[in-house]
Amino acid sequence: MRKILWVVMLALLAWCGWWWLASAGLRGGVEAWFDDRAAEGWQADLGTVEGGGFPLTLRAGLRDIAVADPDAGLAVETAALDIRAPAWWPGDVTVQLDDGPILLASPLGRSTLTMQGGTMALQLHPGTALELEALGWTAGAWQVSDASGVQMSADALTLTMTQTEGATYDLVARADTFAPGDATRAALRLPDSIPAAFDSLQMQATVTFDTAWDRRALDQARPQPRRIDLHLAEARWGDLRLNLSAALDVDQAGVPTGTVAIQAENWRAMLDVAQTAGILPPQLRGQAEGILNALAGASGNAETLDVELTLDGGAVRLGFIPIAPAPRLIIR
Repeated sequence: MRKILWVVMLALLAWCGWWWLASAGLRGGVEAWFDDRAAEGWQADLGTVEGGGFPLTLRAGLRDIAVADPDAGLAVETAALDIRAPAWWPGDVTVQLDDGPILLASPLGRSTLTMQGGTMALQLHPGTALELEALGWTAGAWQVSDASGVQMSADALTLTMTQTEGATYDLVARADTFAPGDATRAALRLPDSIPAAFDSLQMQATVTFDTAWDRRALDQARPQPRRIDLHLAEARWGDLRLNLSAALDVDQAGVPTGTVAIQAENWRAMLDVAQTAGILPPQLRGQAEGILNALAGASGNAETLDVELTLDGGAVRLGFIPIAPAPRLIIR
């Protein structure tokens, strides 16, 4: 009996020692990452790092965070961020976002994100590279606003990225009851006849990158897409329906080659929205409508557009006719 008690005591002491080392390592790793970013010329401000979670959880509670990457022109400020992991495997990480305002800045401008119950869950492969196995981001009600007002909002958000093999990942995104805010509707001059919220907004894709996502994606270079299979991108908004699918190869310069299939119901109403918003100049409305009307008629239904575009040689083509430059698909 005494031997059993000694074994139990030694096991408890060993576990306490492991927890202390792992907890200190988590907090030290967070602080070292901020120090390394500051040494590279980033803004990397961190107020305090709190520990806790004994005996089964490792925790690092970050406070007063401000991070800015000058090369990408991206910046984030938040009052709190809570990182947790099971003590037996710190590679399964849960990050709890702050329910308060999160300030975002990009080349497009400054905005504020508020999100209820925002949680990111990361599963990492064992090893020093910390290669990503799966990433999930879920949240309740959220909205993005700027100085002009609410830009967009939704009742829920789901984003997942799951490794299938090597540098290939399945991506799923869905925003429930997604709605352009009053500021966006005013800027686009959307009529009251268009519903406040989308009936459906979702995306499913498989993407192969030039390298797997791991710790180098944060402090060195972002993995770049080399193959994109867009299984579904769907937007349903009242009487407007838009579905996209694509199969694209992407070269090292970010130029895509392949096909994009587009299905659009009530496409004339989409032209109305584009013209009202100022995206489609009135002088081009007749020309655009004539071309789309011919394409829709060829598909057998004048109200439904069903076409396939080809991306080749840096151009988007409809048949053999170039209609626009191909976008560069580069992750900054």
